[in-house]
Amino acid sequence: MKAPFRRVGLFGKYGDHGGRELLQRVYALLEARALCITVEEETALALNLKNVASCPLERIGPEIDLAIVLGGDGTLLGVARALAAHRIPLIGINAGRLGFLADVSTDNIGMVDHILDGHYQTEERFLLTADIVRHGKTVLTRLGFNDVVVNKGELARLIEFETYIDGQFVSGLRADGVIVATPTGSTAYAMSAGGPILDPTLAAIVLVPICPQSLSNRPIVVHNDARVEIILASDQSAHVTFDGQSNFGLQNGDRVQVRRADLPVTLIHPEGRNYYEVLRQKLHWGRRV
Repeated sequence: MKAPFRRVGLFGKYGDHGGRELLQRVYALLEARALCITVEEETALALNLKNVASCPLERIGPEIDLAIVLGGDGTLLGVARALAAHRIPLIGINAGRLGFLADVSTDNIGMVDHILDGHYQTEERFLLTADIVRHGKTVLTRLGFNDVVVNKGELARLIEFETYIDGQFVSGLRADGVIVATPTGSTAYAMSAGGPILDPTLAAIVLVPICPQSLSNRPIVVHNDARVEIILASDQSAHVTFDGQSNFGLQNGDRVQVRRADLPVTLIHPEGRNYYEVLRQKLHWGRRV
């Protein structure tokens, strides 16, 4: 018997009227079950409900044992990173575009009731942690659920960098950049750049070059215990981004050190979910042309 969830956090993408209505519907569903509900502070402002318990994103983790996220995959990525240290499982309700992670349909909000009754399956995904080392000192540490990307800056010019795996030199490259992605992120930017789709439970990291000058440079898949280091070798404008949601400017000689983070993320899916069916649905595999 699966332990019931009692303290639920509600997070949302609320920029339009439809999003607010969906948030209110989910809130009412949770309220009808007499659950202890805490709404992320910015989300609560959009709910337009009185006497709602709210908490800032950076402090909500200890208050809940389940997160329900309404939005697209990007919304879920941000919440997952914020809650990673608290080991809070997440349910994603897809109000975005593709919805590889947020897989409960807005047309079937009642599925949340089914999940709360204990009819669900769980899946662990790992995060990446990246250290930016400058002149021997770590100046920034960030998490990435999908990917960590070293990319060119504002000018349309190639950047030069070297890649090392577990301290061994792999390649020197001139390109628009390189994507270091988890299996989760293999269906995001990495896929658009020509990388392979990895089974989400695979213990692997994929490195995908972005528009390399050398046509022989191909994506490479390594074990998720590998330590990837990218050293910027040119004095040109470049930056590193995390899930495409935050970025940091790089300087010549900076080292971007990427490895698997210690804490996984637990996703909760509807019972009977099939990943390959999700791929067929989202990517239109097998559709006649």
